[in-house]
Amino acid sequence: MSVLIVGGDHLGSIPKELDKIGVNEIRHVTGRSGQKIRDGIPETMDFIIMLYDFVNHNLAYKIKKLAESKDIPILYSKRSWASIYQKMKECQNDLRKAGLPLVLN
Repeated sequence: MSVLIVGGDHLGSIPKELDKIGVNEIRHVTGRSGQKIRDGIPETMDFIIMLYDFVNHNLAYKIKKLAESKDIPILYSKRSWASIYQKMKECQNDLRKAGLPLVLN
């Protein structure tokens, strides 16, 4: 399973925690400039985590539109593992519908 994380300069323990639940590929785009994603979202991404407290508004808009056009689930969260995990639990059914075998307790 692969994830694109958008926003935040540093991810801290987030990659390590995602690895524990089965995410084997993590790509990170800082949220400072909309130019970072001009080539689009990588085709291999299963879902996107948008760290909304650390992202440029134009970049957030571009990511949202690209995700909608490619039918990639997007999760909006603060930059903390507890917040990301809670949002993943809330969206677990949507992520499963997209074909992601995510099982969270």
